[in-house]
Amino acid sequence: MKKIGLLSLALVASISYANDRYYNEAPYDNGYTNQSNMVEHVRVVQSNPVYDNIVERNPYEQCRNVNVPIQSSGESEDLGTFLGGVAGGILGHQVGGGHGKTVATIGGAILGSAVGNSLSRKDSYARYETRRQCETKYHETNKRVLAGYNNIGYYKGQKIIKFSNTRLRTIPITINISY
Repeated sequence: MKKIGLLSLALVASISYANDRYYNEAPYDNGYTNQSNMVEHVRVVQSNPVYDNIVERNPYEQCRNVNVPIQSSGESEDLGTFLGGVAGGILGHQVGGGHGKTVATIGGAILGSAVGNSLSRKDSYARYETRRQCETKYHETNKRVLAGYNNIGYYKGQKIIKFSNTRLRTIPITINISY
């Protein structure tokens, strides 16, 4: 396109020079620039396909059976704590004597509650249930698809490339002449 611009400039300069020499005076300047546009069709000599690489992601579900621990309701923990406290209190009551008997009963009840609670928690996860767990995964496929064509032609020695969705026979070009 630079050559076309230079060619146009040279054409304008030569016309102006010829007018000056012929009339031996400065050309009339009305303050306006005259322009003319022409459309020419350049013959396509080669059309090269252009491809795009795309990635298709197809979702699928992958499922499996999993054993998960089932926690029982909190009733067994409460019951374990209560029964442990009772058993600890009875054992503590058997150990002490006098004022120490009360302290041993209370200490046995507290210790028995803690042990009963701990044992009931361990039992709360003793059961397992089989559950189906699924997750979405993707299978990726690379595809090469036709995006269009680079159509190549030459105008006065200059290579012209026009991209289009189809193969072209000619490439329309607009030539602008200003003077």
